[in-house]
Amino acid sequence: MPDSLTPELDQQAISLIRGLAMDAPFAAKSGHQGTAMALAPLAHVLYSRVLRHDPANPHWPDRDRFILSNGHASILQYSLLFLSGYGLSLDDIKQFRQWGSATPGHPEVGHTAGVEVTTGPLGQGFANAVGMALAERHLRGQFGGDVVNHHTFVLAGDGCFMEGVSHEAASLAGHQQLGNLICVYDDNHITIDGDTALTYSDDVAGRFEAYGWHVEHLGEIADHCDALEQALLRAKAVTDRPSLLILRSHIGAPSPDLTDRHEAHGNPFGAEQITRTKAVMGIPDEPFWAPTAVVEAYRSHTAGRGAAARAQWQQRFDAAALDQAVWDATWAAAGLPGWEAALPIFEHGEKIATRVAIEKAFNASLEGVPSLVAGAADLTGNTGTKLAGQVAATPDALAGRQVYYGIREHAMGSAMVGMALHGGVLPAGGTFFVFLDYMRPPVRLAALSGAKVVFVFTHDSVGVGEDGPTHQPVEHIATLRAIPQLQVIRPADANETVAAWRAAVAHDGPTALVLSRQNLTVVTDGSAVVTGAGIVLDDPQAQVVLLATGSEVSLCVEAAARLATDGIAVRVVSMPSWDRFEAQSAAFRQSVLPAGVPVLSVEAATTFGWARWADDSIGIDRFGASAPGAEVLDQLGINVANVVARATALAHTKG
Repeated sequence: MPDSLTPELDQQAISLIRGLAMDAPFAAKSGHQGTAMALAPLAHVLYSRVLRHDPANPHWPDRDRFILSNGHASILQYSLLFLSGYGLSLDDIKQFRQWGSATPGHPEVGHTAGVEVTTGPLGQGFANAVGMALAERHLRGQFGGDVVNHHTFVLAGDGCFMEGVSHEAASLAGHQQLGNLICVYDDNHITIDGDTALTYSDDVAGRFEAYGWHVEHLGEIADHCDALEQALLRAKAVTDRPSLLILRSHIGAPSPDLTDRHEAHGNPFGAEQITRTKAVMGIPDEPFWAPTAVVEAYRSHTAGRGAAARAQWQQRFDAAALDQAVWDATWAAAGLPGWEAALPIFEHGEKIATRVAIEKAFNASLEGVPSLVAGAADLTGNTGTKLAGQVAATPDALAGRQVYYGIREHAMGSAMVGMALHGGVLPAGGTFFVFLDYMRPPVRLAALSGAKVVFVFTHDSVGVGEDGPTHQPVEHIATLRAIPQLQVIRPADANETVAAWRAAVAHDGPTALVLSRQNLTVVTDGSAVVTGAGIVLDDPQAQVVLLATGSEVSLCVEAAARLATDGIAVRVVSMPSWDRFEAQSAAFRQSVLPAGVPVLSVEAATTFGWARWADDSIGIDRFGASAPGAEVLDQLGINVANVVARATALAHTKG
C-alpha cells in the first residue's frame, strides 16, 4: 500500500472536514455539524488508512463497506467522499440539502457514489451492517476467502442504540459470531434534547459483551489518528466475534462555544461561532475552505491505495478460476440462463396453499438462482422459507443458505436490506403478515433504496382463524400498497405464486409476496402476474366484473357459476398486483376492466383504496375474531352468497 499522508496533511484534512461540516449546514440553514466535527479524525483515518476501497470503482465486490448509521451526520461522509475522489465536487458540498443535489440531508444509496445504504432512521444502518456482514461471510463460504474477504464498518451513536432494532440486530450478530463486523460507538453523551442522562443509562459495554461481542473502551482518543488506526486494526484482528469500539467524543469540537453542548447537534452554528472555531483550528475564515494541494494529495493517496488493493484482488480472482456465469448471476441476484424451466406448474383444480407453493418454487430454484438464501423469524416451516437439503448459516457453515433470524422481525427485515445492498445475495425472509407491524421501517427503506429483497408474508387474512384478531391482518396490504417503489403481489393460487417468484427475481427492487395459510384451488395459469391483472373467467356479455386477489379469486369463480344460473353474465378478474397493473397502458387496463361494466372488488382485507378500481367492494373494515378460519371468513361476509347478492344488486343498478 502507498505510504500514509504526512502528519501535516492529516491535520489539514481534518480541519477541512470540520470546516465543511460547519459551512454546509450554515449555507443550507439546516443540518447536523456537531457529530461530523467530533468524528472528523476517525473518518479521516478510516478512509485514508484502514478501509479497503477504490474511489475509481465504488462497486468493487471485495471492498470494505462503511455505513454511517447516524445518518444525520451525512456531511461527514460527504466530506470524505469529496476528499477521496468519489466524484463529489465542492459545488456539490455547497448544495448540501438542496433540491436535486448529490448531497441530500441523509445518505441515500444509488444517489451518491460511495454511499452503501440509505440511513437516517436511527438504528437501521447498524442493522443493515449486520446483514452486510452476513452476506460477506456467506459469499466467502461460497467462493473462498481469496476472492471474498472484507469487513463492514459501521458508525453508530446513542440514538442508534436506543432504538429497539439495535438490540435485535446486535443479538443476532453476536450469535452468528460475525468477526467481519466492526462498530464504532460515538459516545458523545449528547442528544437533541440535552445530555443523554435525561433518557439513557444503559451499560452499553455490558450489553454488547452479553450479546457475545468483543468490546474495547477507547477513551479520549478521538483526536489521535495513530491511536484510532491501531484500535481499528486491533478490531480487525478479532475474527471470532463482532467488535464494538466505544469512543468518547465531544460533539462540536473544537468549537470554543459549543463543544459538548446539545445546541451543536441539530442547529447550524452561527457566523460568529464558525469564525471563532476556525480561528481555533488555524484555518482561514472563508466559506468552504478546501486548498487544492490538500485535496489533490488526498485523492492521489486514496487512489493509489485503492488501485493497489483492487489489483491484488484481481490477481487472486483470476487465479481462483471460478465459474464466471455463476459469479455473474450471483452478484446480479439473477437466475442462470434457463433457470425458470425447473419451476413447477400446477394443475387446475389442485388445492394447495400459496405458502406451500412458494416453498416449492424456492426449492426448484436452488441451482438456477445461486444467490438465493431464505429464512424466517422463527417461522421457516410455516412461511414456505424452508430450503430442502440446505444447512443453516452458522460460523461453521459459512455458505449455508438457510438463515434462522430468531424472533427478530425488525432485525430480519433490516439485515435483509443490508444483504441485498451488499450484493451477491437475494434474501427471502418470511413471517406472518400481521407482523409486518414489527418490520415496516426496513420494508420502506428497501423500497427507497431499490434493494432487491423478497419479503414473504403468509397467513394473509382472517382465515388464520383461531389465533384471533391479534394475528389476523386486515389493514396490512393497504399499508404495503401505499409504499412507493414496492412491488406487492397477492397471488390467487399456486400458479400465480410461481409467476410472482419469477417477477421477484426479474424485478430490480423489493417485492412483497402476500400468501395464504389455507389451501386454495388452482384456477389460473399465472399469467395475470405479468400484467398485474388478467381475466380468469369471461362471458362476452358480462354485466358485472368480479375483481379479486388471493384467496378470493377462487371464491369469485364459484360465485360466477351461481350468478350464471341466475342469468347474470360475469367476468372474473384476478388482480394480484396493483402496481404492476397500474404500469400497463390505459388501453390494456380498459380491456381488463371495460368502461360501462360495473366492478365489484372482493378481498379479505379493508376496502381502503379499492374505489380506484371498483364501483363497490366486499372487504373487512373491522378487526377479525377468534374462531375456525372458514367460519370467520363466512361471518364477515367473505362468502359466495354475499358476492352473489352484491354482484346481483350492482348489475341491476347499473343495468
